[in-house]
Amino acid sequence: MRFQGLYHMLSFYASESGNRTALIYEAVGEKVRLSYFELFDLVQRRANDLRASGKTSLGILCDGSFECVLTIMASIVSGMQTVLLDENTPDALLKGYIAYTDIDCLWSSDEEFTGEFSPYLTGGVKSGGRVLFFTSGTTSRSKAVVLTDESLMSSAYNGGSLLPLSEGDVLLCQLPLNHVFGFVCGLLWGLSCGAAVALGRGARHYIDDCAFFAPTAISVVPLLLGFLLKYNALNEGLRLVLIGAGDCPPRLITACASIGLRVSFGYGLTETSSGVALSLGADPYAMTVCPDDEVMIAEDGEILISAPTCVMEGYYKMQDATRDVLSGGLLRTGDLGFIDGEGLLHVTGRKKEILVLSDGTKIFLPEYEGELGAVLPGRDFAVAEKDGAPYLVIAGESSERAAILEAVRPVMALRPRGQQIKDVIFTPHPLPRTATGKIKRWELQL
Repeated sequence: MRFQGLYHMLSFYASESGNRTALIYEAVGEKVRLSYFELFDLVQRRANDLRASGKTSLGILCDGSFECVLTIMASIVSGMQTVLLDENTPDALLKGYIAYTDIDCLWSSDEEFTGEFSPYLTGGVKSGGRVLFFTSGTTSRSKAVVLTDESLMSSAYNGGSLLPLSEGDVLLCQLPLNHVFGFVCGLLWGLSCGAAVALGRGARHYIDDCAFFAPTAISVVPLLLGFLLKYNALNEGLRLVLIGAGDCPPRLITACASIGLRVSFGYGLTETSSGVALSLGADPYAMTVCPDDEVMIAEDGEILISAPTCVMEGYYKMQDATRDVLSGGLLRTGDLGFIDGEGLLHVTGRKKEILVLSDGTKIFLPEYEGELGAVLPGRDFAVAEKDGAPYLVIAGESSERAAILEAVRPVMALRPRGQQIKDVIFTPHPLPRTATGKIKRWELQL
């Protein structure tokens, strides 16, 4: 069913099937089941409290807890501007994000933390109703994408229409809610179908959450899926795995199939409120375009998307950046692909200057390559993604591998392990470049 917003969805299920389980979570070591009626009542109460506060822009440090979910829903229903933040954001960046997005109140499960940042709160906004997600680029390069209650629910409808869940399903949400894939495909997808959503208990419980909650469906990024498979953590009753937010190595999909799991691979962007296409058949990389979306391929192979119900309003307070990618309702994704004879979308690579890793995080390549250039002076190189990890592509001989890895070691020591160069790929030819000297990343041979 298509819902106009979160309030519409919650009120519908509260009245039509109020006793049906909406959320499952752990509290004091016990498994709690909250009905749709109970959830709707709690959301309304919290929304009324937020309205009475007189605040207009709420920043939420997302930790995936029930209180976090309740606060997000209440903020959206109240009409406030809702800004979803990573709870692990460094303090210096968080101060900048507060100012950038006009946050005048903060929520965190740690009240001492919110008090610490109260001096940096702003005067709020004149009109609310927006839901802001930060792109997961490299820290200061992140932009706040302006979505709405309606666009997020439309995205959930799109996903549910292609990949429906039922009343008897339990969707396990282990993904961060400050990422649009986690919010839509880990939470709204299940609720919009009237299923139950189990709220994961954090990274310490990745291995035992499936056994504890017994889900029938789970949404994952490739890195998390690899972890769950490695530790044999997927429960027997699981039937469906939705993979998104990064390239997935075929070996992981093969491993899922070998234990009888249905795998669906999704393609989407923060700018489109998450999903654009989902694989429904035997080929996980051949994807059916969602009902509200239209996909076109530009002459250079770039994927263009028209999605009136789901596309972002723009980047918050960044008109030039918005115009660079969105014009006349048509979004330039920076991704490359093609549409096959059956009308299915295949994504083949990336054209823009951001590298997406297997855990869904992103690296701003000009900044990253600038750091490497300082220790590789005069070398013809680029950074590219292979199997969900960053590789150094360089013109030269393989006999130089040890020396090059040693040269980049100091730079890599300053990067998180997942962002470090995994290996070096050598090419005997100069790297392909445009007339202005920019790397043609889509032509790199890996």
